[in-house]
Amino acid sequence: MSNTAQAILDAVGGPDNIIHLTHCATRLRFELRDASVIDKDTVESIDGVLGAVPQSGDRYQIVIGGAVQSVYNDIQNLPAMKSAGAASNEDVKAAARAKARGKNAIVDAFFEYLSDSFRPLLPVLLGASLILAFLAVLDALHVVDTRADTIPVWLGYVNSMWRAVFYFLPAMVAYNASKKLDIDPWVGTAVILSLLTPNFLGLSDVAKFPATTCIQLVEGKDDLLQCTTQIDNVPLIGSLPLQLADYGGQVFVPLLMVPILALLYKGLKKIIPANVQMVFVPFISFVIIMPLTAFLIGPLSIWIGNGLGGGLAWLNGNAPILFAIIIPIIYPFLVPLGLHWPLNALQLANIAATGSDFIQGPMGAWNFACFGATAGVLFLSIRDRDADMRQTASGALAAGLFGGISEPSLYGIHLRFKRIYPLMLTGCVAGGLTIGIGGGAITHTFVFTSLLTIPVFSPTALYGLGIAVAFFTAFLMVVIFDYRTKEQRAEARERKAALKAGVTPTQAAAPGAPVAPAASASFAAPEFSAAAVADLTLTSPLEGQLVALSDVADEAFSAGALGPGIAVSPSGGAVVAPCDGKVSVAFPTGHAYGIKSASGIQVLIHIGMDTVKLEGKGFTPRVAKGDVVRRGDVLAEVDWDVIREAGYDTITPMVVTNKKKFGEVSPAQPGPVAPGDTVVTVNPKEA
Repeated sequence: MSNTAQAILDAVGGPDNIIHLTHCATRLRFELRDASVIDKDTVESIDGVLGAVPQSGDRYQIVIGGAVQSVYNDIQNLPAMKSAGAASNEDVKAAARAKARGKNAIVDAFFEYLSDSFRPLLPVLLGASLILAFLAVLDALHVVDTRADTIPVWLGYVNSMWRAVFYFLPAMVAYNASKKLDIDPWVGTAVILSLLTPNFLGLSDVAKFPATTCIQLVEGKDDLLQCTTQIDNVPLIGSLPLQLADYGGQVFVPLLMVPILALLYKGLKKIIPANVQMVFVPFISFVIIMPLTAFLIGPLSIWIGNGLGGGLAWLNGNAPILFAIIIPIIYPFLVPLGLHWPLNALQLANIAATGSDFIQGPMGAWNFACFGATAGVLFLSIRDRDADMRQTASGALAAGLFGGISEPSLYGIHLRFKRIYPLMLTGCVAGGLTIGIGGGAITHTFVFTSLLTIPVFSPTALYGLGIAVAFFTAFLMVVIFDYRTKEQRAEARERKAALKAGVTPTQAAAPGAPVAPAASASFAAPEFSAAAVADLTLTSPLEGQLVALSDVADEAFSAGALGPGIAVSPSGGAVVAPCDGKVSVAFPTGHAYGIKSASGIQVLIHIGMDTVKLEGKGFTPRVAKGDVVRRGDVLAEVDWDVIREAGYDTITPMVVTNKKKFGEVSPAQPGPVAPGDTVVTVNPKEA
């Protein structure tokens, strides 16, 4: 993973271009100083990267999949990241304020707050949902009756295992939300936990507290009560009513409480002396926010959650078929933007308020339509011998069917090939329609909609039929109508025919010459000659002394983390293009350039070591991103004395960053070189 980490760091402009880096369940989330330096094709060519998603402003997301935590840790542990140091909180805030653009920045911040409050909890939610799925299977096989009035001790203990996650979920959300808003997360957690203590819950005991009155929320369910008590002799107020709700599982409460706590907490830190903040900031926060949450924020949050849930329940009750179609249709557009979190919060609120949820059933139609489309892509990739897509689709399909995670499918495939969306939506409609006609499906807990969690839905047969219809409809639509354009399908047929013959298509076109894979043909035409398309050599970008890449002082280059290649110790002169191609990366500082050659080679030229810190001094760029260059064209004029006088090494590496698409990369032997001398020969990948 370290090679992947280094390649990603270089692709986003290095540590100096990163303001903030975090990750969600499947994506690295960057906040950058300048996102325009990133070339999407370069990022997506990195081994282990499923896709790249530019965001508003200078935010950027790179889709990794299930290994995102490992890649994130590897990036953070790179020497360059440690030496660069993280931006201070004030730097981050100042950058965010400078980039804010009215309404969009506020909306982005709101949904990022929701996302970051929930995303670290995905693993524990998934684990708890699988425990429930296991119990549902045992119930379906009549091994144990999980709904009996009297249950065995072992079942009672297992229930405590999954309920620990869902009951204390508000405290977990409060912790994450507090971290997101940069306040002590334990203060926010403690505020929510005060509502979950036996002392608070005990106030609902009418025998011990005569002032308490309770009513049933759901007829026949004594465990779903709404209790209210009265606190007398409140100064300046008199009597004050207190709603005694069960706040277990109520996620709207921390989401509303923490921003108010953050305003108070940060305000207190400004006025309380630093040497006593540890004591008095939490104390005053508790004294103000705990009662405010119990008397106002908590009841208001439940009212908001119940109101939104009630509105959807009305639609589900009065137009169940329409509801069952709308939910799976909107999810494919909400998830890529992170806008699905409010609906997920509503699902949890429904379960906390009524003991069941009706949204997750039709939502399953969307998930399985997504997975069915991915299965269709996998089928076509196997048929067409597309190894890269087969690897991407198989991993995404496994994550979906067994984990209920749709992001690898969305970012790795669906958002790359826009033809998939209308095909997938037919599966969403068909699956939702099936569930709607059957009267809907409910669940009594929050789960990820995967094969393993089918038994937790009721009626199970209807839900299973609905997701099967969604899956196979989307699968067949993709297989029949394909997810690629006519040109892409033609390339796939040509590649398949060439592989059967044991050669690549371009080898057939130019026998005896080293040639690039067929995939590069669409890139090359019509801007480059046939000779340039067939050329898999790179010439020296500089005059000077050729040295082995392993002799470069920077470990990222010497260890080959960025790819194989050479380095030149320059004697002077300009930096020139080593091949015909397009400029894919051109840093504003002029210190580094990426070129995609006519034959498909991704080349990175890094002028000097750590020269990004010169901020452009000594560099005069002559090309920009997107420019077409010919071998020998000047990329940049360099004042080498400026670099030397600043104390930086002038050695200039040139590496091939997409080696996995080719065979062996052979560097020339060390010695004197000049522009035009062949220094790297790339061999085509064997069929």
